[in-house]
Amino acid sequence: MNSEFTIAVHSLVLLANLPERMASSDAIADNVQTNPARVRKVMGCLRRGGFVETREGTRGGYRLTIDPQVVTLGDIYRAMAIGSLMPSWCSGDPEMDCVVASNMEDVMCEVFSAADRQLEAYFDGITIQDMLTRVRERA
Repeated sequence: MNSEFTIAVHSLVLLANLPERMASSDAIADNVQTNPARVRKVMGCLRRGGFVETREGTRGGYRLTIDPQVVTLGDIYRAMAIGSLMPSWCSGDPEMDCVVASNMEDVMCEVFSAADRQLEAYFDGITIQDMLTRVRERA
């Protein structure tokens, strides 16, 4: 799982919690506890995905464009992190004369792909509003 997914979810939940559903990258970065440049990168992906829009100027920032009661973590996962469970390196060598080494990469790919589909299905059952409700319940 990549950290951009976590930043994206945190940012969208924060925007859903704000009365005007808008905040600057600096305000979001302060809340997430990360660098504003990193937030801008994530928010750019969310903007391209139609989750937020940007407003220029001194009162500008990012505004939520989605319904928090409809958009799920699965939607965010598909936009930001799908396939991220699969590590960039797999053990084994398809050319080796060993049943384990020659097949491990394919088998691990199948396992991670199945896990990715299950995670995506789980995330499809959790909305941004659900996350906001959970956060508020802990307050």
